Amino acid sequence: MKKITVLLSVAAVLGSVGASIAASDQKKPLQVHWSFDGVFGKVDKQSAQRGFQVYKEVCAACHGISRVAFRTLSDIGFSEAEIKALAAGYMIKDGPGDDGEMFERAGKPSDYFPSPYANENAARAAQNGAYPPDLSLIVKARPDGANYLYSLLVGYGQAVPEHHQVPEGMHYNPYFPGGNIAMPAPISEGQVSFEDGTQASIDQMSRDVVNFLQWAAEPEMEARKQMGIKVLIYLAIMTVFLYIAKRSIWRRIH
Repeated sequence: MKKITVLLSVAAVLGSVGASIAASDQKKPLQVHWSFDGVFGKVDKQSAQRGFQVYKEVCAACHGISRVAFRTLSDIGFSEAEIKALAAGYMIKDGPGDDGEMFERAGKPSDYFPSPYANENAARAAQNGAYPPDLSLIVKARPDGANYLYSLLVGYGQAVPEHHQVPEGMHYNPYFPGGNIAMPAPISEGQVSFEDGTQASIDQMSRDVVNFLQWAAEPEMEARKQMGIKVLIYLAIMTVFLYIAKRSIWRRIH
């Protein structure tokens, strides 16, 4: 039993050392100023709309946003007609029907974005074993999520350090844990054509899609922050009134 305990302890130490080495190969994310940062932060709706276009034209082939309903796109400025047209372009699995079978129909604004794959196994089979994560909550699922995603998107193409080995089928990105990522560079210069005429640089597209995914992960952010400010103002006013009342009451007692 003592030998087994010693072996387990050694394995745990080696595992922690390996994890530390892997972590040390990951660069700290670039720090970007975002419109949604801070107590008074807001969603840049124009940027989020462009970010949705980047997601739809570039990311949607592999990554889903299954927690986002079509109708909620009105929060970032899409009209009802635009949302209906967008939803109708997707086929949604529904049912069972009267015959007990599942069927497909055109999407409705109340539907959620369908996943590009039927299940995880299908996704891994299509991606050589790698699993493309759903992006609905990705900004909240990663430490310093917005900066991490931005850094990851712009971090391709850097020189591989001499000590670093990149396995076949992998790609070097210093902002990904371990430095090796299965996903090739997803965006390139001029890959999309923005309707508002904004230049589609890698930096711009990365910023826009991060703005969109930040909104997708926390669509209630603006309402929550506004409520928090109102609560703080209310508490400040009540504190003043209670202090005045306390002074008045204790003055008579004294």
